Amino acid sequence: MALTIPDISLNDGNTIPQLGFGVFQIEPKDTVAAVTTAFEVGYRHIDTAEMYGNEAEVGEAVRVSGLDRSSVYVTSKLNNGFHRPDDARRAFDSTLAALKMDYIDLFLIHWPLPTLYDGDYVSTWKVLEEFQRDGRARSIGVSNFQVSHLERLAAEASVVPVVNQIEAHPYFGNDEVRAYGREHNILTEAWSPIAQGKVLDDPTVVDIAGQLDRTPAQVVLRWHVQRGDIIFPKSTTPKRIEENTRIFDFELDDAAMERITALNKGEAGRQGPNPDTFAYLPN
Repeated sequence: MALTIPDISLNDGNTIPQLGFGVFQIEPKDTVAAVTTAFEVGYRHIDTAEMYGNEAEVGEAVRVSGLDRSSVYVTSKLNNGFHRPDDARRAFDSTLAALKMDYIDLFLIHWPLPTLYDGDYVSTWKVLEEFQRDGRARSIGVSNFQVSHLERLAAEASVVPVVNQIEAHPYFGNDEVRAYGREHNILTEAWSPIAQGKVLDDPTVVDIAGQLDRTPAQVVLRWHVQRGDIIFPKSTTPKRIEENTRIFDFELDDAAMERITALNKGEAGRQGPNPDTFAYLPN
């Protein structure tokens, strides 16, 4: 059966596939093979970033796939070291050069870094608006922005991000940020959707998976889909890459959804850094 991944409408009139393939922490030497496998099982949405160090390999995988460029959705993100406007412009040029593409489907500010650059992520955002105006970024968004950061963009900039890519999973619902997104037509993309594997052994998840004859990962990914979020699970194992696509031929009932949502631990469930204090700059 051919895999059909739903497209979701963005606030700028474009669409995005709800399921993508993430390449965070995939070594450059393994990236072409992993992305090639993803294409073979039906993925058409690849999420990379300059800081991942594998943009060039993602571009190579797209070229060797034989797929038309217009049929593949590619996201990348601005390196934390290049938030000043001229640096951001050069970094974006470098991203397109690494991918060997003349446009990117979605470009994000990777982190707000409110304790760096005089807390000025607004001027960085306005540079992304330039990329959208000149057509080299079809859509623009943010990643790891908190409600206060989004409110400041709304007050000081003219373009609303199409997405906010944030940590979200059953142990960390990130509900306040997701609610703001819903109210302002900003889609949530959930990174670390299975909490780096930690939720897969949860008794609740295991029980629901057993009842449905599905894997725990499929159940958790389905939970995200039914919440309306965009996900891009990462794996280098061909069997897992394929397994993660089989989430559109079953549904979780309301009771199962509520049981998984109830696993939320709030801030204690966060696996990654807190965006209010995260200040990492690559060497």
